[in-house]
Amino acid sequence: MTSGVTDMPLEELWRHRAPRTCPADFEDFWNQTIESARQAAQPADLRREASPVSTVLIENLTFSGYAGDPIQAQIVRPTTSAPAPAVLQFLDYGEGAGLPGERLHWASCGYVSVIMDSRGQGTRLTAGHTADPHGTGPSVPGFMTRGILDPETFYYRRLYTDALRLVDAVAELPFVDASRIAVTGRGQGGSLALAAAALHRRVAAAMPCAPLLCDAGRSIVITPQPPITEITRFLSVHHGREPEVLRTLAYTDGAELAYRVTIPTYMSTSLMDGVAMPSTAFAAFHNLASQDKSLEVYEHNAHEGGGYRHWLRQVEWLRERFGSD
Repeated sequence: MTSGVTDMPLEELWRHRAPRTCPADFEDFWNQTIESARQAAQPADLRREASPVSTVLIENLTFSGYAGDPIQAQIVRPTTSAPAPAVLQFLDYGEGAGLPGERLHWASCGYVSVIMDSRGQGTRLTAGHTADPHGTGPSVPGFMTRGILDPETFYYRRLYTDALRLVDAVAELPFVDASRIAVTGRGQGGSLALAAAALHRRVAAAMPCAPLLCDAGRSIVITPQPPITEITRFLSVHHGREPEVLRTLAYTDGAELAYRVTIPTYMSTSLMDGVAMPSTAFAAFHNLASQDKSLEVYEHNAHEGGGYRHWLRQVEWLRERFGSD
């Protein structure tokens, strides 16, 4: 192992466990949140996107997320009409779904590729198209601390609910094989993939990469790079509010959600990642209830992880579970 920002030697990471922080009302909180969103939902809208790309179909899906809010997702799929397995992609912090045809790799392998916009984001690298209409109290610029003093108002309650509602919407599409829905994402997207795998019964496989918001109490103390440092900055000003912050984070902590993940799961982490510290990813991995689980470790990489090489491994892993149409 090379030196870098890793917080533990690799042999210790394989033994690391996070303390339990699960609130007593965790199940009720999420059941009520998703049921409320479903009751507020409007019919989904699917429209063809103009694009010079002719080998796949590109469409825009508008579906109802948290509180019935309209959320955008881009669908890229094979031109055949037979139902195909779907891969739902959740984006890293600040990214948006981008322009039509910007992400073609999963569709090129025969999957229905669905890329969800993250509400209010989409100003880093790729453009976003979905607003977040809900205001919050004091927060550090960014999204990590919006509404963080109460789990009811926390930004990530809304974003996780959007991810769960996307699974609902995709499972109803006639060109999707609803028995073969996978979720994936890196960083923030890895957290959303863990949440969907933990809280939605229609998800059949998960591939979270370097997830944020895992082992939150440890993460906010040791992580040197944004966006987790937004929480550290918040606490440096709002002295004495740590108990409220940690209580809120317990509802979205990937290490807690992992206990509820029973489906095949292929995770990854990088030992030089200063955005999503490797010990926090290991904490989530160890808590997975899946019988079929594995963790890819990239010793010399940072938050970019294994890049295209890791995607090739994901394709191979998913084909072993979903088959090849």
